[in-house]
Amino acid sequence: MAAQTEVAIVGAGPYGLSLAAHLRGRGVPHRIFGEAMQTWRQRMPAGMMLKSDPFASNLYDPAGRLTLKDYMQSIGEPYDDTAWSVPLETFVAYGRWFQGHAAPDLDPREVSHIETSDRGFTLTLADGEEAPARQVVLAVGIRDFAYVPPFLAELPSQLVSHSSEVADPARFAGRDVTVLGGGASAIDLAMLLLEAGASPRLVARAPRLEFHAGDQGRRAWLAQLRRPTSGLGPGWRSLFVSEAPGWFARLPEPTRLDTVRRMLGPAAGKGVRDRLEGKAPLLVDHRIAGVQPRGEGLSLDLQSPAGPVRVDTDHLVAATGYKADVSRLQFLSESLRRRIDLIDGAPRLGFGFESSVPGLYFLGLAAAYRFGPVQRFAYGARFAAKTVAAKLS
Repeated sequence: MAAQTEVAIVGAGPYGLSLAAHLRGRGVPHRIFGEAMQTWRQRMPAGMMLKSDPFASNLYDPAGRLTLKDYMQSIGEPYDDTAWSVPLETFVAYGRWFQGHAAPDLDPREVSHIETSDRGFTLTLADGEEAPARQVVLAVGIRDFAYVPPFLAELPSQLVSHSSEVADPARFAGRDVTVLGGGASAIDLAMLLLEAGASPRLVARAPRLEFHAGDQGRRAWLAQLRRPTSGLGPGWRSLFVSEAPGWFARLPEPTRLDTVRRMLGPAAGKGVRDRLEGKAPLLVDHRIAGVQPRGEGLSLDLQSPAGPVRVDTDHLVAATGYKADVSRLQFLSESLRRRIDLIDGAPRLGFGFESSVPGLYFLGLAAAYRFGPVQRFAYGARFAAKTVAAKLS
């Protein structure tokens, strides 16, 4: 067994790497586990563009010297804070560059089990080695939280996938694919499937689809006064939740929950409308009433304002988002999971991101009910890393 470390970080995406950078800057002994940017490399579709503006797509080191702009300059490529859309491949490469500078001691092994001990926690790694730590920070992002509606979850996996399982849209070339959902992941995936040679259609409950348009940083001054630029898009509410998560955390719990559930609803990134609209069926205001396997595909019964519609498809992709649910974190021992106070399945956190289990912290999506919608985006890593690093030191 290795010697005990002060802090173990589980997850090496934007949140985990940013926290490691801040702990390193403060001289706090720590270990960080996981492959750098693994979820972004393995769960996001090739060809995707980030919805966040470039200035809001950073990882965060204490000195602010390892930004996306710094990376682009280091490789001799152009950069703009708002006029540019960041390709997935660029963001992954940037994250790995950041890791090399800010978290060079990253241990790529996966953590397979975490249990409490008399001195804190014991982490068991994939190869069986045990790594004791006094405190543990879970920065696993969306990895374990893919949500599939119950009526789809029982269907064969060869017929139904979650959007996080479609990292290579080209594998559906020549096939009919139905994408369920009206958010950015659904709309973007339908576009990428189309461009990869598939025949996609989109089925969405919403009466219309929303698309981001234009450059929020180059709007007229009056427009910017009315709806100021923020890391989560233009608007005063967006400015509040993106720049003041500490104040958001002090709102009454019902207000916080309602805001997280309703704010920053479905909307596709810039440029997607022109690449998709008029080129694939977009069935808005349609709901799935029934699904039946049909040979090697599925028959979908839809309800629309005009009446019932039947669609036959080879494959259904549920782009139905993510929901923080501690019960899905099977690498936590059952006894540890039982000790975590929950709010709608997510951990109930204090102002320092600490759960009801002393020394156990949650970052990212799992922290959204306390610190707001910004925790669903890379931009939220700035506040999270500073706050948790200060508490752990």
